[in-house]
Amino acid sequence: MDLFEYQGKLYFARFNIPVPSGEAADTVDDAVAAADRIGYPVVIKAQVQVGGRGKAGGIKIANNTEEARFHANNILGMDIKTHIVRRLWVESASDIAKEYYASFTLDRSAKAYLGMLSAEGGIEIEKVAETNPEAIALIRINPVDGLTETAVRDWVTRANLDPEAYEGAVSILLKLYTCFVEGDADLVEINPLILSKDGRVYALDAKVSLDDSAAFKHPEWEAYRGLEVTDEREKLAKEKGLQYIGLSGTVGIIANGAGLAMSTLDTVTQVGGSAANFLDIGGGANAEVVANALTVINTDHNVKAIFINIFGGVTRGEEVAKGIIEALNQVEINAPIVVRLDGTNAEQGHQILDEQGAGRLILAKTMLDGARKAVELAGGK
Repeated sequence: MDLFEYQGKLYFARFNIPVPSGEAADTVDDAVAAADRIGYPVVIKAQVQVGGRGKAGGIKIANNTEEARFHANNILGMDIKTHIVRRLWVESASDIAKEYYASFTLDRSAKAYLGMLSAEGGIEIEKVAETNPEAIALIRINPVDGLTETAVRDWVTRANLDPEAYEGAVSILLKLYTCFVEGDADLVEINPLILSKDGRVYALDAKVSLDDSAAFKHPEWEAYRGLEVTDEREKLAKEKGLQYIGLSGTVGIIANGAGLAMSTLDTVTQVGGSAANFLDIGGGANAEVVANALTVINTDHNVKAIFINIFGGVTRGEEVAKGIIEALNQVEINAPIVVRLDGTNAEQGHQILDEQGAGRLILAKTMLDGARKAVELAGGK
């Protein structure tokens, strides 16, 4: 679950990470009242989960009540990259001396937490990585050992933060790590982390992605869902208990196992196509599960072909095949379907698909072959 900026700041505040004082507002009158209470100058910020708010006119400074009303009126309802502004965050304006970048996320390949810190804040970290990768100081943390103050001090030194920001940055990074771990987040990011002209260090922005699998431990997270931007495909998949992430391509993908699903996406990309989704049906592939998966993919009008990539382990190939055939009898599919079935009892599965799926399915011997056929059918190559 991705939080809006104001929600991220409230989350940070739970872990004593300093942020500017502010209030959320859903109407112009509420925004003006909040600005009057906070005291001018204030910054009025559009709350949308997309970058480029400033360039689009979604962040404005107001020096008095009239300006606050003018900016709030203009920003509410604004369309920023197809995201409609329905809520504002009004906060006290900051007198910025320097901007930095700080974050914690997961490094799955290293089986560790990854911290990134840079003296070049205020811009996308991807751009910094591309133009000046040496400006990003990395730290990998063993989850068992945790993060020590000594390691943080060395990290801040390597990042070349200004001496005036040193102690404040150390304090915030330790708290940010606690927020990341104890707050069950996949990502916590501050961009920019600022040094104010009066020597204070605090988070001027907040980006927080919470781990949905930990939601059972956090009933309070339900309060964050009010303005959550939900992909309709993802909403339907969630209702059906599927692990689904919507993408913007033309090849719908169904695979059993997260690793195989990711490999399938990569293979489709390598042969010149684009994936419409990530969909992991898990270890089972019975008719109901496959039918639910096909139903979700069928709602995506961008899908021009579907690639079902199954490797039977505990689940036997003939059971997978029966599930696919039964699913086809339940769901009217708009796009052609390519199936690659391998693993336990794959031959029996192929026989079932050949006999009962003739004219409705295209069989592939390998994942690469299946990806190529699906991409060709989708018009990608």
